[in-house]
Amino acid sequence: MGFSRAELESFRGANVDDLMPDHPKLVFVGINPGLWTAATGTHFAHPGNRFYPALAAAGIIPRVPGFSAGLTEEERRMFLDAGIGISNLVHRATARADELDRTELRDGAARLADDVARWHPRVVAVVGLTAYRLGFDLPKARAGLQDERIGGALLWVVPNPSGLNAHATVADLARAYAEPARAAGIPLQLRAR
Repeated sequence: MGFSRAELESFRGANVDDLMPDHPKLVFVGINPGLWTAATGTHFAHPGNRFYPALAAAGIIPRVPGFSAGLTEEERRMFLDAGIGISNLVHRATARADELDRTELRDGAARLADDVARWHPRVVAVVGLTAYRLGFDLPKARAGLQDERIGGALLWVVPNPSGLNAHATVADLARAYAEPARAAGIPLQLRAR
């Protein structure tokens, strides 16, 4: 499945619904939906994004879903049944995250705190250090477990899986994503090598 530039541009400003189980254990929070995500209705859907390959490499999910065409209902259930949710700091789709301004990120962080208090997950993992620093007004924050909590949940900041963050490999991302998953009580599935 592919999209023309014009087709993708037609999704600019669209919102993508959260993928959220009734009782989440772990919620991954992206920066905002990209245009491919908005077109497919699937978070982290751009073909070059390494989010799902990293989750599978970490053993958080059993296999890499066909995410670039949008998740099937069976693939969505794989997340929901495991207690894994996906949301965004800002719900507005853009071509690049740097199109967001500081106010949008801060407003998104405040809204996220309210959402997390309502969802009651054990752990929240914000995907992207720069967005976390801007949104939460913590310019010196580092990746990993944070001292702060959000809505009562433990808070992690993990690397962005976008192809624009090329220095982080899938293995690096898998290690970073496994930490909040373990803390949330998500059983990691070991793979035969």
